[in-house]
Amino acid sequence: MSDSTSDSPADLIITGCTVLVHDDQERIGFEENATIVVRDGVIESVTTTPAPASVEGGQHIDARGQVALPGLVNCHTHAPMVALRGLAEDLPTEEWFNDVVWPVESNLTATDVALGARLACAEMIRGGVTCFADHYFSMDTVAAVVEECGIRAHLGEAYFSSQGPQGREKSLEFALRHRGGAEGRITTALAPHAPYTVDDADLTATADLAREHGLPVHLHASENRDQAETSLARHGVTPIEVLRRTGILDTDVLIAHGSGILDRDLPLLASAAGLTAVATAPRGYLKFAWPTTTPVRALRDIGVPVGLATDGAASNNSLDVWESMALTALIQKSTTGDPRWLTSRQALHHATLQSARAVGLGDRVGSIAPGRRADLVLVDLTGPHTQPVHDLAATLVHSARSCDVRTTIVEGRILMRDRELLTIDVPAVVAELGERLPALVDRSHGKRIQEYDT
Repeated sequence: MSDSTSDSPADLIITGCTVLVHDDQERIGFEENATIVVRDGVIESVTTTPAPASVEGGQHIDARGQVALPGLVNCHTHAPMVALRGLAEDLPTEEWFNDVVWPVESNLTATDVALGARLACAEMIRGGVTCFADHYFSMDTVAAVVEECGIRAHLGEAYFSSQGPQGREKSLEFALRHRGGAEGRITTALAPHAPYTVDDADLTATADLAREHGLPVHLHASENRDQAETSLARHGVTPIEVLRRTGILDTDVLIAHGSGILDRDLPLLASAAGLTAVATAPRGYLKFAWPTTTPVRALRDIGVPVGLATDGAASNNSLDVWESMALTALIQKSTTGDPRWLTSRQALHHATLQSARAVGLGDRVGSIAPGRRADLVLVDLTGPHTQPVHDLAATLVHSARSCDVRTTIVEGRILMRDRELLTIDVPAVVAELGERLPALVDRSHGKRIQEYDT
């Protein structure tokens, strides 16, 4: 805890809260009756004594009865796909892609992407998400939405090999053009879709570009066990082994899902030359009835961070990272047969520092401490469903809900206060999106953007 102050007025002072902190071993703890001082978008001090009278602030939040947490990070999503929420239900993965989602995505316009992104950002801000990692199309449009609404984002323009070299070139151009955008709130990545839609030559070229330009890579790989087994049958290698032989594991890489990661893949991930992380989105795995989930415990044992994610709302129906945190803890208990794993404090570690590291922001966000960017949320635990509190970590993970987030702050800017969104007009977005839906969901053209065959 620090009590350093400056002579200039603070941007924001939060008083009276209980604050989640990490000790020097990264263990989760809580400090009561804390004061957080934010200046120039950075946390200046976190103290358990009242702010000195000399510290003046432009805005003050009395957070008595609330808990301050690092803002949640949605480590893998497709924000514009909220426009497809509920459209493709109760289908196996192959039919979901080929019969509904990829035909509809061939209709997407920049307007559709903008409306979907705004609605997604509104949902995430209301759910305590201060940063999201997106992997989609028309990402110039998503970047503009991020800039206007104040959230933080890690963005990549997705591509398939079926697009030819132009797809890969567009992904690079986007990453270079928007890196450091929105006053530093935007970071970027190269975004090949997956080993089953991007060939080895493109993956190798992507790895070369990543190293040349100092960019990370964000892609789907070993999403489920079927993909791993199909890859082995057709090519004699797993998707993770494809990433190794093409050099992707020599870059900083964020792997989406990984529920098909096999034991033979673990040594490759452990010895990867780059910083490797995995994003887990458990709700979708349950919905698709996949037989396995992300092997969080095995990945932890080899030092690979696992961040929390939702995937797109077309598959998950929700961008609720709070739910992902609870589901990750519960599913890990079930799949390992060990009620002692994942603990609530371990789940909070995945939701905070591990998620920040997964998107390459481990040195900026993920904890509430002096010098960190002021991305944080205030959670109200006064409701009957969160009382009494015997174990605060367990209350946060298993009793609290995303709707208990009262205030969401990014870079010291309040994006939601007392549940009121301050940067997005949701009714206007919903009304305009409603007008677009008939054209968007039309599948009579018989086209699709890609073929799912794994």
